Amino acid sequence: MIVTRFAPSPTGRLHLGHAYSALFARDAARAAGGRFLLRIEDIDAGRCRPEFVDGIFEDLAWLGLDWETPVRRQSAHMDDYAAALGRLDAQGLLYPCFCTRAEIQAEIAAAGGAPHGPDGPLYPGTCRRLAPSERAARIAAGEAYALRLDMAAAVAAAGPLDWHDRAAGRVAAAPQRFGDVVLARKDVPTSYHLAVTVDDALQGVSLVTRGRDLFEATHVHRLLQGLLGLPVPEWLHHGLLTGPDGRRYAKRDRSLTLLTLRESGCSSEEVRRMARGHPSE
Repeated sequence: MIVTRFAPSPTGRLHLGHAYSALFARDAARAAGGRFLLRIEDIDAGRCRPEFVDGIFEDLAWLGLDWETPVRRQSAHMDDYAAALGRLDAQGLLYPCFCTRAEIQAEIAAAGGAPHGPDGPLYPGTCRRLAPSERAARIAAGEAYALRLDMAAAVAAAGPLDWHDRAAGRVAAAPQRFGDVVLARKDVPTSYHLAVTVDDALQGVSLVTRGRDLFEATHVHRLLQGLLGLPVPEWLHHGLLTGPDGRRYAKRDRSLTLLTLRESGCSSEEVRRMARGHPSE
């Protein structure tokens, strides 16, 4: 059975782009007689707000969507992500990184630049080269640190991987393009990459539908699935809904939130038609 999901972060009100993604996921499940899930991705306590969670439920119900309950909220499942981190650590694939963003930028500048990946300059590997004794001493001293994935070791451990995207076909995974990604921080004890991978496996999601802007992240997610022995879904990265100026909708576009459209007199049927417009390729 096909299981899809819509997984917004409650950091603002939903906009037309969210409506497109939610309807796309629901329609894909409905067409196959499958299940549609809603998940709240609220791992970032500093940016997520309870009123935006309520707003998500309100907006989606107004659009005519329904979903299974209880709704999984990431903030209530940190133990699941800690367990996944523990499994990666047991494989020797994690290391503590004590570098601040300013220190990383300074090192890159001193080196005359750094290779770039999909998320920008790659981490130069400063803390990967620390001796175990220095790592232990700095942790014991109370220094803040993030946990990074030793990408070279992880790729070697997982071996060749690929995935199937319904739009792009078979794709060879190339997670090394991201460098040593952060999987947890002191203030946010998991990352988007880790949490979404664990959640999709635990919820039995078999078709991940999401915007094409997240296509590159799938390289990392496929690697984590391989390392953690998780089931591999299909993906379908859809186009992004854009406004008249050609820019994709974002939470900064407050005039185009579903709440504002509703309050301006638009019916849910009108907004569904708008949301099912022509996404950019």
